Amino acid sequence: MRAITIPEPGGPDVLTWAEVPDPVPGPGEVLIRTAASAVNRADLLQRQGHYNPPPGASPYPGLEVSGTDSVTGSPLCALLGGGGYAELVAVAEEHTLPIPAGLSLEEAAALPEVACTVWSNLGHDLRGRTLLVHGGGSGIGTFAIQFGVALGATVVTTARKAKHGRLRELGAHRTIDYTEEDFVEALGKNKADLILDIIGARYLARNIEALAANGRLAIIGLQGGVKADLDLRVLMGKRASISATTLRARGHDEKAAIARGVRDHVWPLVESGAIKPVIDRRLPMSQAAEAHRVVEASEHVGKVLLAPAS
Repeated sequence: MRAITIPEPGGPDVLTWAEVPDPVPGPGEVLIRTAASAVNRADLLQRQGHYNPPPGASPYPGLEVSGTDSVTGSPLCALLGGGGYAELVAVAEEHTLPIPAGLSLEEAAALPEVACTVWSNLGHDLRGRTLLVHGGGSGIGTFAIQFGVALGATVVTTARKAKHGRLRELGAHRTIDYTEEDFVEALGKNKADLILDIIGARYLARNIEALAANGRLAIIGLQGGVKADLDLRVLMGKRASISATTLRARGHDEKAAIARGVRDHVWPLVESGAIKPVIDRRLPMSQAAEAHRVVEASEHVGKVLLAPAS
């Protein structure tokens, strides 16, 4: 088969579309013939040499895929530890999901990673609460906005101004241009019950300031650094909490449980049309370098897809 390899860490141009051995599925795994994969920030970090795949995972980038079971021909999508940028990928059957009714096989590639991330960090208790989503134009952000709205939350999001119109179309009640406004001041007295954060250290103190009493900050990315000071008195005074998670490093059983939760609780929202995959563009997998440039520059709204046969 062919796959995107990373001969050495570096910029987008190190990504190489090359002939590699076919994966061999192990016990409990299925072999998927890829229809499409999607680009995630974690892929950029892996390319740069900062985020290696977990033990036993494919060395190729790509954390989600859609395609067909190579034996039965059944359509499915899957959450991966790696390997999505390839014509074939082996994955634990428990980490696969059916294609939601109404979606094409290619569209489904935009969902597994974001759906599992958002579900595992926000859950389903959102009605009447205020949700602040940082990076609203990202794949995670566009999904989280729709998820929050579907579950009855008031959704506020930060993004560049050029993306605000699209994010309001997705249901965001308020959009904040982080290049011109301070999100804490913009929120004012309307503090957030939940914050989904991809920035990390740079936003830590202000995120705590933006939280309502008994609020929770869910950190899922570190684009703004890894170390920051925190005044614990502010956190304690608000009886607030912080969770910090990654999806890729979770164990087999935990990922399987998350996938089941997505199938049971999130897929019905997709099938009803309350949540739709947001796809910025589709590119041939051989042009993965261009896809990485687009995501690195935050030029996209939603997902950038890669298809082997494009």
